[in-house]
Amino acid sequence: MNTKNKEEYRKLVLSPFFKAGMLKVLPMGTIAGLKITELDDLQCKVTVPYKYINKNPFNTTYWAVLGMAAEMASGALVQMYTHKSNPSVSMFVTGCNGKFLKRAIGVTTFICNDGQLIADTIQKAIDTKEAQTIKSNVKGYDKDQVLLVDFDFEWSLKARSKNNLFNFS
Repeated sequence: MNTKNKEEYRKLVLSPFFKAGMLKVLPMGTIAGLKITELDDLQCKVTVPYKYINKNPFNTTYWAVLGMAAEMASGALVQMYTHKSNPSVSMFVTGCNGKFLKRAIGVTTFICNDGQLIADTIQKAIDTKEAQTIKSNVKGYDKDQVLLVDFDFEWSLKARSKNNLFNFS
């Protein structure tokens, strides 16, 4: 993996200007207040606040908002390792499972610690030129580090050849 490309992506998503760019590519994430607070080779942390627009009728954070933040924690790691890669690598969520353990009534911080597993799987996709799947785990905690939600995302990763640049299958 190209260290320069990883660092470029890391600086981009941790920049204060990222929110403006996110409005274009993930408008609901911007409206919900998603924020990448940490990103390194091994983990990503994403926060989402409890606020009026994110709440459900039970006065907790709506499950879909939690899922969006969890996917971002996993997806940011995938994107970091595929940013400007040659060959480019397609990424697609093929499965999702979530367990909701406690009520989310404040800021929820999602942590994905699968950076090395993601990097290894992307490298295998590039080396073998075959699609690879990976299961990535993301946990969401409240301000007191109480586990609120546990998500698993299945990603399909495939290195593109010059002939399949626009083929996302």
